[in-house]
Amino acid sequence: MVKHWRVDREEKYEIVEKWFLKDLDMIDGKEADTDNPYFDMHFHKVYNLEAYSCASKYTFARTLNKLNTMYLKKDLKIVNFDDTYLNDDSFWSSNNRDFLVLMRVCFYASNLLCLSLCPLS
Repeated sequence: MVKHWRVDREEKYEIVEKWFLKDLDMIDGKEADTDNPYFDMHFHKVYNLEAYSCASKYTFARTLNKLNTMYLKKDLKIVNFDDTYLNDDSFWSSNNRDFLVLMRVCFYASNLLCLSLCPLS
C-alpha cells in the first residue's frame, strides 16, 4: 500500500505496507450493484480499503486476478464485483470504456426521442 501526497508541485510516495499475493484469500467488492470504491482484502487479517474510484477498484481486482492466473494459479475468490466489468473478455471491459458508455447513452436517448415522436392512438 502506498501513501501519496503533494508538497508544492512535487508528488511524494511512501510504501506503507506490503502484502504477498500468495497470502491473499479473497477480494470482497462489498456491493456489486452500487458505484462505490470500498473493498476488503482478506489475508490473515481483513483490510478495509478505499480505491480512488470504482473504476480503479475494478482495474485493481482485474490486475490481481491476472497476476494470480499468470504466476500462482491458485483459487482466488473475487466476490461482490459485477462480472461484466471484471472479465477481460467482456465487451464493456475494453480500453474505450468512456466511448462505449457514451454510445449506450446515445442509443437510449435516440430510442426515447423516437418513442416521444410516435403518435398515441
